Amino acid sequence: MRFEIFFGLAVSASLIAVGVAAEEPTPGFNNIIPEGIMTPNEVETRLGTMRFEDGMPTEETSLLVYDNLDFMRGVETFLNGIPAASVEAIRLGNVEMGVTQAHQVIIMDNFMDANPLFLTGNTGTVYISSFLDLKRDGPTVMEIPAGMGPGTVNDAYFRFVVDMGGPGPDKGKGGKYLILPPGYDGDVPEGYFVSTSPSYANWVILRGLIKEGKPDAANKMFTDGLKIYPLSQADNPPEMEFISGSTKVFNTIHANTYEFYEELHTVIDREPVDFLDPELRGLFAAIGIMKGKPFAPDARMEAILQDAIKVGNATARAITFDTRDPNAYLYEGSQWKTAFIGRDYRWLLDDGMGGRNLDARTLFFYQATVNTPAMALQIPGVGSNYAYAERDGNGDFLDGGKNYKLTIPTDAPVKNFWSIVIYDPQTRSELQTGQLYPSKNSARGGFDTNVDGSVDLYFGPKAPAGKEANWTQTVPGKGWFTLLRVYGPLEPWFEKTWKPGEFELVE
Repeated sequence: MRFEIFFGLAVSASLIAVGVAAEEPTPGFNNIIPEGIMTPNEVETRLGTMRFEDGMPTEETSLLVYDNLDFMRGVETFLNGIPAASVEAIRLGNVEMGVTQAHQVIIMDNFMDANPLFLTGNTGTVYISSFLDLKRDGPTVMEIPAGMGPGTVNDAYFRFVVDMGGPGPDKGKGGKYLILPPGYDGDVPEGYFVSTSPSYANWVILRGLIKEGKPDAANKMFTDGLKIYPLSQADNPPEMEFISGSTKVFNTIHANTYEFYEELHTVIDREPVDFLDPELRGLFAAIGIMKGKPFAPDARMEAILQDAIKVGNATARAITFDTRDPNAYLYEGSQWKTAFIGRDYRWLLDDGMGGRNLDARTLFFYQATVNTPAMALQIPGVGSNYAYAERDGNGDFLDGGKNYKLTIPTDAPVKNFWSIVIYDPQTRSELQTGQLYPSKNSARGGFDTNVDGSVDLYFGPKAPAGKEANWTQTVPGKGWFTLLRVYGPLEPWFEKTWKPGEFELVE
């Protein structure tokens, strides 16, 4: 029995050896090498013909692929650097308005109108905008008044630090917040809502809800009750300075040209080295944006980046205004989309199992500001939710030379109010027309309501006869898009049993 087994194994081994010997080894090798790990001497690609000498790239091929590698990293730096450059642009806009100290703030005391360039700002709340400089000032106190609407602190990469007001830990009752700088190891006094920021620069954006269609109560709430000052000055805080931003012309939007890289370099050079993770820092460093070093690309690299920024901008615009993500759409057969795909303020897929949804993050930050979990909450009556549309019900881009009708059905599911604002696709800011406020909202009113409680809104270059109160002006030759905001969204919004109408083209 043992002999039969041994003999069988020997015969099998001999047959295998004969089979192997019958196949010729790959030329230049002792054995057969899988084709999948080999590189031919010529390879056709979208960049042209790549040439190799036994796997070694020719000088021309190396130059070609390095140019392409730098180009790709330039594009990716734009797409991944938008959050940082956007916060920096807002900071510079605040500086332009005279906001350089913690106790100085911009107040939209007569609402935000179409004059400032500000990504998808809203005409229906009283905004407060300021910046904290934790490197200069150290731990900084914010005394928040009771009754404030949603407020947020974001770091220099537009990451959430803390909410205040209704969605914050003070629950709308007001209180003292203490924002600590990165790496802070000093004493922390009691009596504060305490948060630590990863960055030195932090944007403060607060909102006051209007009453009876007027900003007066919100203005008084802020001017009487808001205080921001370094903790070191708690015994004698400086008097607040409220700088009106209404009807003022200033810019808070990052560049879409080569200057974008310079804006990003300013952020990277100012903030702590571990402000961003090594992968992201490495991406930026690959094109010369690195902490402690000047951004000074040579002529070759600058030419590549000049091209990369154009492609990066085009890519961001396609992601934002021509999304291919089916999860962006809120309703079947509708053009209404969410700018907060995935309902995760970190833009993580499946709570991180799928990594980060990079395109979703780009879609949001190319057109919007403020990052807070309150935008993703599904707690009735708390926070705010948004929907945007850039197309009519037929799927065509909204055209400023045409006329449209939009119906807001009865019983809009809001605890506070709803708002429709239209925007310029170039600046992603309020559309500049003959109207100071290109919007309608239920808190400010001033429009006609149908018998059943629904509202028909009209958009076009000229008001339809008898519909002037419900008309928002557009500009021939320009496109536009819109955001629908619901403040204090209720169950029918989350359950999608209520939905806005589509933009109907009318003659």
